[in-house]
Amino acid sequence: MTTTRKLTMAQAIAEAIGQEMERDNKVFVMGEDIGKYGGIFGATGGLLDKFGPERIMDTPISETAFIGTATGAAAAGLRPIAELMFVDFFGVCMDQIYNHLAKNTYMAGGNIKLPVVLTTAIGGGYNDAAQHSQCLYATFAHMPGLKVVVPSNAYDAKGLMTQAIRDDNPVLFMYHKGIMGLPWMAYFEGSSNEVPQEQYTIPFGVAKVVREGSDLTIVTLSQMVQKSLLAAEELKKQGISAEVLDLRTLVPLDRKAVLKSVAKTGRLLVADEDYLSFGLTGEIAALVAENLDTVVLKAPVKRLAVPDVPIPYSRPLEKFVIPQVENIVAASQALMKGRVAEGQPA
Repeated sequence: MTTTRKLTMAQAIAEAIGQEMERDNKVFVMGEDIGKYGGIFGATGGLLDKFGPERIMDTPISETAFIGTATGAAAAGLRPIAELMFVDFFGVCMDQIYNHLAKNTYMAGGNIKLPVVLTTAIGGGYNDAAQHSQCLYATFAHMPGLKVVVPSNAYDAKGLMTQAIRDDNPVLFMYHKGIMGLPWMAYFEGSSNEVPQEQYTIPFGVAKVVREGSDLTIVTLSQMVQKSLLAAEELKKQGISAEVLDLRTLVPLDRKAVLKSVAKTGRLLVADEDYLSFGLTGEIAALVAENLDTVVLKAPVKRLAVPDVPIPYSRPLEKFVIPQVENIVAASQALMKGRVAEGQPA
């Protein structure tokens, strides 16, 4: 019999890591403030007491050093989890991530495995300004060699984390601060849900329809899933049936699920908290554009994302640049009023 409890996303991630550490003594964790503090976003809470400082290792503030150490440890047969506190800090350790972690299996002709899980916090919404509030998952999805995982709720977070730890390839596991369930910051309640106590995995590259709909498809991920679900409830009151598709992972990307949903509804809104240009919204729009032989659009694709500006510190300005529930509603309403260009199938 499966036992479930309602967990926050932080608790679910910590539980997945702890269960895998019990199952496999090659798994260990390193990073800044991940020991006694439990990670500033709670992803390693309680693990130090269970496993001790030899497997839950607080590191100095040197991301290049401990991510490089994780890469070397993985090449030697261990299965490290390294926490990069904020994704915005990737700039100080990009050589280790992109030129070593992502490429060394390829450059070694497949003769080494690098089962590293690199965890990191993403997203804004709590006024921490331009250097602590970005998402940037499209940046890493653009780089060959990394799998990119971005859960939207506690159930998915546990299953995807377990899958990530067992994967023999480097995995970038990105969790949004605003859905971790932390008591000291506002978060979306829908991200905390029933989670089995037993271990389970969720395969990469399998998107999930989290709300069925018939009028338009909202393709999204992470905290924007929770915002899109709230928007869909509001749209329902207006007689608009929105389908919400949670991508779960960017690499691999479930292209079939996107095309299937858009073929069903005929309308596509891509809602994203990453930057607009050269990102996820463009990739999904291009995917549909390249398959117009099988997908008939009733209106042009709409994209909703962060404009190409640094995330502001000011609360009103931050709220203005990061898409909110009301922005998704407005974009969906506009999409329903849209029409395809003359000469295209109606």
